[in-house]
Amino acid sequence: MTKNEVKIRLAKLRQEIDQQRYNYHVLDRETMFPAVLDSLKNELFQLENQYPDLITPDSPSQRVAGQALDKFKKATHSQPMVSLFDAFSEEDMLAWEERNQNYLKQKFKTDYYCELKLDGLAINLKYEQGLLKQAATRGDGRIGEEVTSNVKTINSVPLKLRPPSEGELNKIGFSDREIKIIFNLLEKGVLEIRGEAIMTKKVLVELNKKYQREQRPLLANTRNGVAGSIRQLDSRITAERKLDFYAYDLLLNNHSRGEIVGHKDQLDALLALLGLKVLKQNRLCSDLSQVFSFYHDVEKKRQSLPFEIDGVVVKVNDLSQWPILGIVGKAPRYMMAYKFSAEQATTKVREVIWQVGRTGVLTPTAILEPVRVGGATISRSTLHNFDEIKRLDLKINDTVIIERSGDVIPKVIQVIKNLRTGQEKTIQPPTACPRCGDRVIRVSDEVAFRCQNKKCYAVNLRQIIHFVSKGAADLEGLGPKLIEQFLTEGLIKNVADLYGLKKEDLLSLERFAEKKADNVLAIINQRRQLDLARFIYALGIRHVGEETAQLLAQTLKFSSRTVRIEELIKIMQQWRLVDLEKLADVGPIVAQSIYDFWQQSSNLKLLQQFAQQGIVLINNSIQRSTSRLTGQTFVLTGSLASLTRQAAKDKIKTLGGRTKDTVSQEVDWVVIGDDPGSKADRARKLGLKIITESEFLNLLK
Repeated sequence: MTKNEVKIRLAKLRQEIDQQRYNYHVLDRETMFPAVLDSLKNELFQLENQYPDLITPDSPSQRVAGQALDKFKKATHSQPMVSLFDAFSEEDMLAWEERNQNYLKQKFKTDYYCELKLDGLAINLKYEQGLLKQAATRGDGRIGEEVTSNVKTINSVPLKLRPPSEGELNKIGFSDREIKIIFNLLEKGVLEIRGEAIMTKKVLVELNKKYQREQRPLLANTRNGVAGSIRQLDSRITAERKLDFYAYDLLLNNHSRGEIVGHKDQLDALLALLGLKVLKQNRLCSDLSQVFSFYHDVEKKRQSLPFEIDGVVVKVNDLSQWPILGIVGKAPRYMMAYKFSAEQATTKVREVIWQVGRTGVLTPTAILEPVRVGGATISRSTLHNFDEIKRLDLKINDTVIIERSGDVIPKVIQVIKNLRTGQEKTIQPPTACPRCGDRVIRVSDEVAFRCQNKKCYAVNLRQIIHFVSKGAADLEGLGPKLIEQFLTEGLIKNVADLYGLKKEDLLSLERFAEKKADNVLAIINQRRQLDLARFIYALGIRHVGEETAQLLAQTLKFSSRTVRIEELIKIMQQWRLVDLEKLADVGPIVAQSIYDFWQQSSNLKLLQQFAQQGIVLINNSIQRSTSRLTGQTFVLTGSLASLTRQAAKDKIKTLGGRTKDTVSQEVDWVVIGDDPGSKADRARKLGLKIITESEFLNLLK
């Protein structure tokens, strides 16, 4: 090829490579296999090596500089790169809108443009006649550091702006006059583009794996990764980091805001046409209610995004309003950084409690002054074991740093010892079990302290599981595993503690997101009114089954259908042992067990705790006294098709009847379902009334 032919070929190669860059980075379309694109780049580099005088500033070969810099030069921004005011709640955002209206001395109807707030490094790109001339960091807002060589290594930063067609500009709302000005700036003028350089989560993981193999220092996080990469004096290291860039602002030389580009959504569309990458998740919202909806939606999806964000930037969409609203102090009035809750926060340790696990191991938990962190209010944090307390050098009343990210369990990561006042107290390991009072020992080769009473944990767990079961309080959804998690983590010590659980308590548990926490609390709150008979049975009084609990509920006399627990305690304590023994089906052993339960101080304390939690009992026996099944006893056997065994029992009791588990002459009806078993045979031998499920349902009508 002649030199002129080489020049034409190079121009074609640059144009094609840049078009492929635009398709991939801006339009998110891979229109050429990477191997083919590499082949074109290789041809370009080979020709440029042969004809170095034909290398142009916008050539892809100029993305990686070959020589390290001694230091960075200073770069003065034509307009300040402003900071933003922060908002952390809907109230903050509403107050921001109100302040703007007060400043303008009128209520204004405006829409807002919401952008993901990328957690990276702000960069200003200066283009002259469409070519990248300078890239600079934000610095102090007025003067930054020139990092052009490093920024050129970012493939999503065009070395030459893409000239859009007149039709493309018309399509996004530009007039002929405005199009003429844009073309003139591209050909002869200066354009400045501002945006965020970032490192994706995937790149961070890949780099750290590589650095670990090479025994090099690891990158702490994506934000530090991008900041360290941009400020490398050797741009070859920057190129290795595979950074990305998203644009969010455009300065049109001497033209003021709103003069050429009317709205922020139009500005983003123009940036994309110029060859810049713009976040596709950004959204135009008609008012703050839509902003709030977008914010919460993004917050839920935050962990699944390929990059780190720390909030949403909310901007007045009408750019002509920006100069009018202006800047106050360090930041503009026309935009606000609506941030997510911090993933770290400081708080104080009020006390340390110890909970007993299934193997008898005692685990310390820090009780904290409630603090918002990671999107939730946190009031406790596991400390794992006593060795962790010693490692942290943690004391009561210490100021600590709490960390929580997503659904991860909050943890104490550091004590701020400089804030100690001398009022801190040393944490001592327990000598007696906080649950049963038995001796606690530490095995020499273990870090754990253990309770010696092997039944301590198991008995308490069984009691709570019994209380929430279907035949008892029926807190459906609170299964044994969940109860055990509450108990092991120290959220509850007894069953009444269930009703005192708070959302922040549940969010301190592993695999507990907000939705799961809300569902659990809804289950508990739906059972703050309990049937009296079910409550008595749920208390787990020895030898007292469902039938005896029903008998006691029907025997008790209350003036109202609603029964306060204090009333129940008073009446039950008035019963003498001899009175209990006179009840049908209650012998001396059962009577003694009932009597003893209502005399024990620990049981009375538990009942008082139920009362303090607002538990109310419903005495359905008042209605049952006149019901058509009053005095009649049923036995259910076999599987019922239309309702569960428990639902059938509840219907019988609602109509004044009783249920028993065993067949005897005292039984009036035996209801048989599929595969009834030996109870049906015994009922036939005794000549009892046997009915099918359909006959039973008719009886209930």
